[in-house]
Amino acid sequence: MSNMGSLPVEIHSLHSAKSSLHPLFMDSDTMDQVGIPNIGTDEPLLEVIPKLSSFISMAVGDMAYSFEQMRYGSRGHRLRQLVHALAEDSHNPFIIVALMILKWEFTNAPNDDWGLNESRGSACEFVAWQFLCHLNQRETIEFLLEELPIPRRNSTNSTEAERGTSGFASSRNMETTPLLSGSSTVLYRLGLGKPAQSGDSGGQSISAEAHGLSRYSRFFGLNALEIAAIAQAKRFLSQRVVQRVVDDIWNGEIVFWDSLTVHSKKNPHIFNRRTADPYSRLRVPVYRKMFEAAFFLSFLLLYYSVLVERKQNGLGFFETLMDVWIAAFAYDELSGLVDAGMLFYQMDFWSLWNLGIIGVGFSFIITRAIGLARGNDYIIDLSFDILSLEALFLVPRICSLVSLNSYFGSLIPVLKEMTKAFFRFMPVVVVLYIGFLTTFTMLARDRLSLKQMSWILVKVFFGSGALGLDSASEISPIFGYGLMLIFVSMSNILLLSSLISLMSMSMEGVMLHAREEYRFQLSIYVLESSNSRRLTYFMPPLNLLPLFCIRPMRLFLSAGTVRRVRIILLRATHLPFVMLIWMYESSWRHLNRRTTGLPPLSMARNGTFGGEPSISRRRDPQHPSVAETRPASGNERTDVEQHDVHEPDSVRGGQTQLADVIDAIEQLREQVERVAMTLAPGTGRVN
Repeated sequence: MSNMGSLPVEIHSLHSAKSSLHPLFMDSDTMDQVGIPNIGTDEPLLEVIPKLSSFISMAVGDMAYSFEQMRYGSRGHRLRQLVHALAEDSHNPFIIVALMILKWEFTNAPNDDWGLNESRGSACEFVAWQFLCHLNQRETIEFLLEELPIPRRNSTNSTEAERGTSGFASSRNMETTPLLSGSSTVLYRLGLGKPAQSGDSGGQSISAEAHGLSRYSRFFGLNALEIAAIAQAKRFLSQRVVQRVVDDIWNGEIVFWDSLTVHSKKNPHIFNRRTADPYSRLRVPVYRKMFEAAFFLSFLLLYYSVLVERKQNGLGFFETLMDVWIAAFAYDELSGLVDAGMLFYQMDFWSLWNLGIIGVGFSFIITRAIGLARGNDYIIDLSFDILSLEALFLVPRICSLVSLNSYFGSLIPVLKEMTKAFFRFMPVVVVLYIGFLTTFTMLARDRLSLKQMSWILVKVFFGSGALGLDSASEISPIFGYGLMLIFVSMSNILLLSSLISLMSMSMEGVMLHAREEYRFQLSIYVLESSNSRRLTYFMPPLNLLPLFCIRPMRLFLSAGTVRRVRIILLRATHLPFVMLIWMYESSWRHLNRRTTGLPPLSMARNGTFGGEPSISRRRDPQHPSVAETRPASGNERTDVEQHDVHEPDSVRGGQTQLADVIDAIEQLREQVERVAMTLAPGTGRVN
């Protein structure tokens, strides 16, 4: 009984000691005093980022945790409190964007003592993922796919978005980007000053926040998914709720363009085939990749035809077509680079192969033109030798579609990491090789030349140890055998074994997270195909038509007229592609209706299976999801309300019950963690 009487005093003293030692040992009451950040709906981005950064740094503390520890253990208790607070009270559209920017900052921090910044970056991914789990489908699309506005002082026209002018702001611009001619709304939403009021220019506030503008300027015009890819948020992108959005973009269930008019605006939404323009299906990534595969296949056939024909004295029909194909592919790749920006473009694994195809192709064209102009057979033969190198890039590029498979897609990051490990190790090999080459060349200066000695050491390094030992006496009767034995042992045993081990470790490290790596590469693949800000996208080689036919019109026609001409030209040239897509989707819907008896996925999402906001998010009358459910005027009803009429009560009730179950589980988890912290080891045992 005496022990029972002193137990509360001991527990209280233990809690006081833990709270004074480290924030990780604080109990929930002490940590609650720190406070979860209150993020308002209209709060600017540059105010949301430091609030989340401070809280995440405090929640992680001074000990590094893995993503799995935050997910399954008590380490994520404080982060889950933040998630619940954001899901209940905050509807700021910059939450996911701010978390992904913080992930990028923590990943690229100069100092990462004990892996703290890595843990903080993982915490950002954890909070973003858990926050998305509390949203419905419509809100998920808004938070993941709405783009950061690009702050611009001068107005622009729609032609700049079509042609992708130089500069980050203009290249990332699109038809729906708010312009800042006479308004400071966009700057305020980003945290750069305040809205312009009467008698207040707001110029001083904007200049005071110029540092924040330059710091995050690389992310303007990007959505949360693109920022997550740049920040290497692989765990976040591999989660089911995110991959569902990525898969829907890939299949065309989520689209950014649904009409093809002069006033069309880019806006992410669920596809509705009853109202969408058939030509908007040209922007669906899966169809774009299909036509891209057909283009590369025709490119390869032309390539083989030119090599077989090999005309020495002039251009043949196949060579002329291949030159057009090379020019069209180069222009399409340049347009993609301008649209995506170098920061996002370089993340695509196949971008280097595309540049290789373009470089070899133009080298062939230039060399071939010089040879034909001079009538030099040697230069002409050299041009065909250069063209032979094209297969090194073109054949793997055609097979790049195989990477969409989960197995082959996991091999690409393995190959990348093994290549990085190889090039990191090569300086050690080069230093050792140069040292032995200098010594052996000096010893055999009267018998072997530098070129002969170099090839002998290269052959020895790649396994021909017997050749080196046979040449040892010729190199030097005194030092030859000893030095060659040392070089053979170091190159064939030490260096090669170390290189193989290092590359095996890289492969093992990637294969441990094969699913995350594959999903990450797939996300980049999809986003790179869908992030174009251009309304009219011409597939190669048809993209050369607006380059030579419409671009000169900009000298004497208005921007709106030029855009209208581009639309007319697109409808005239891409009708066969649209017909193929229409026949494919019609046959697929017919087959799906016969086999399952269910409506297509797009109809289900626009109809009876559309997700509704949870009860907690309906409490905010200013939230977009709530505004959409209100009638526009009189007896008019929004799409959401019309869907609700046909939605079964069991579906709506099931969503509400699911949200209640999640909240109950989290509350139970918090109570268990508090009990565990109270009865932690060292508090004494009850007799």
